[in-house]
Amino acid sequence: MKNKILIVEDDPHIFLGLAEVLKSEGYETASCNRGDEAVAAVAKFQPMLIVLDVMLPGASGYDICKQLRAKKFSLPILMLTAKGQEIDKVVGLDLGADDYVTKPFGVRELLARIHALLRRGISASEKNGSEKIFKIGDATVDPKTFQLKRGKTVEELTAKEIKLLQIFHAHAGEVLSRDKLLNEVWGYNYYGTTRTLDQVIVQLRKKLGDNGGEPKHLLTIHGVGYKLTM
Repeated sequence: MKNKILIVEDDPHIFLGLAEVLKSEGYETASCNRGDEAVAAVAKFQPMLIVLDVMLPGASGYDICKQLRAKKFSLPILMLTAKGQEIDKVVGLDLGADDYVTKPFGVRELLARIHALLRRGISASEKNGSEKIFKIGDATVDPKTFQLKRGKTVEELTAKEIKLLQIFHAHAGEVLSRDKLLNEVWGYNYYGTTRTLDQVIVQLRKKLGDNGGEPKHLLTIHGVGYKLTM
């Protein structure tokens, strides 16, 4: 579900081109070619982002934006429009779209806008969930108390340990590079070595109960970084 993008487009040539490009970038795609079926498609497929044409049979992209936001769907919406008039773009943004691309568009521009929207959405999600209790295996992590609990065992966590666990939890199953983790937790101005991260991972494994030679949750992906399995 995390890597799925819904394409709402009635032109089969544009849809096939978009689907091919997105699949080459590692995304799974779902499709809908009618505006009056788009909201149901979002509810069914639960995509991470919707690429939405403005001119559609059944209902316009503007109508779909309005309906999705009224139903509290918060996923990013990237609109496709053949119109170059500024007023049309403003209307789309006012109704809840996050960005737009004017046809004809370049592949690089489209992907750059999609990546930017997804990064923004992930950051907002992590921020909104920064105080929420979550579970990793048998452990319960409480960001408010900086504690991890496994049965009757209570482990104290540092701020960086909490942040790392939140990032891993938000991207469970994904391979995260050492550089990404260092940038997210220590900041883009961090000039230390990856050994600092590796040492924190060792401590987190102990607190999660992964004391053996083959950890169950925080796995090392050699030459790349780490991955959380739940």
